[in-house]
Amino acid sequence: MAGIEPEDQLKELGSTLAGIEQVLDLDGMRRDIAELREQSADPDLWNDQERAQSVTRRLSYLESELGKVEALRQRLDDAGTLYELAREMEDADARKEADDELAGLHKAVQQLEVRTLMSGEYDERAALVTINAQAGGVDAADWAQQLQRMYLRWAERHGYPTEIYETSFAEEAGIKSTTFTVRAPYAYGTLRGEHGTHRLVRISPFDNQGRRQTSFAGLDVVPVVEQSDHVDIDESELRIDVYRSSGPGGQGVNTTDSAVRITHIPSGIVVSCQNERSQLQNKATAMNVLQAKLLERKRQEEAAAMSQLRGEGTSSWGTQIRNYVLHPYQIVKDLRTGVEVGNPTAVLDGEIDEFIEAEIRWMRQQEAG
Repeated sequence: MAGIEPEDQLKELGSTLAGIEQVLDLDGMRRDIAELREQSADPDLWNDQERAQSVTRRLSYLESELGKVEALRQRLDDAGTLYELAREMEDADARKEADDELAGLHKAVQQLEVRTLMSGEYDERAALVTINAQAGGVDAADWAQQLQRMYLRWAERHGYPTEIYETSFAEEAGIKSTTFTVRAPYAYGTLRGEHGTHRLVRISPFDNQGRRQTSFAGLDVVPVVEQSDHVDIDESELRIDVYRSSGPGGQGVNTTDSAVRITHIPSGIVVSCQNERSQLQNKATAMNVLQAKLLERKRQEEAAAMSQLRGEGTSSWGTQIRNYVLHPYQIVKDLRTGVEVGNPTAVLDGEIDEFIEAEIRWMRQQEAG
């Protein structure tokens, strides 16, 4: 916004923030927070662990969101004061401090604005993420494990709880597949644009001739099912296998056939869970994962049918979406939004917000168009 006076920029940011506050409904958030605080103070709440965790997660999220908006509004007010002081004192250092804060405010308001774009039916749900190694042999298995770490680090940076349901380790290195949840409000709306194929180009650490290798891993993101969801599953259409957990685990995890694999024969969907000691617990969790995948499949089929009725072409986000190039140069580029980052190390350590924010805007444009 070069050429526009700082005061005018602050006014524009204030107007944008006012629009965001209206969409987020701050008064409604405050009412919800008061109600959730009352529920969390009920000593009987923890008799139902799942409900208690849902209440406390929702309360923590709303308090955090409200705090962000209120802090941003205060920063905007303070920035105006900073410019006034810098002008009165004719202080170059104070002016630079105010300019730096203005740049930070632009970024913070843009990030908050992205949240208002998530209005899909399931966007506010937690996310169920599955990563599969694809073409590329042992390099692809290693790549799938790097992606798992990238998303878990991203969640950790944001303070989002995660739970790994199942990891199938490859023989030489890396993983064949993994399934985990990100249990935070709007995790699905935030991550759903990551669905698709991720391509890695690098010098293979597993090739004794040091040749360049291209590897692929697929990412699937679906919303976590809730009690209000209804998906008919005929038990006769399921094949249920039990087996011994593999790979690293706590004491006793590999000593019994507690892991469960469920195959939904009509669709070919296979889900597994091995994170619990109890076979019954693993089966219940695997059924929840299967329900989530069948619900998403049903939603996609309905969306495709509606598009066909309207005479629209269907768009798929399940194709290659991002390149991670480590050799001969270093860059990570999203093929849909054009966002490029020249520091793959930071990206693979979980710094992916720039990609996520751009793809949320891109998806909103695709859906509106």
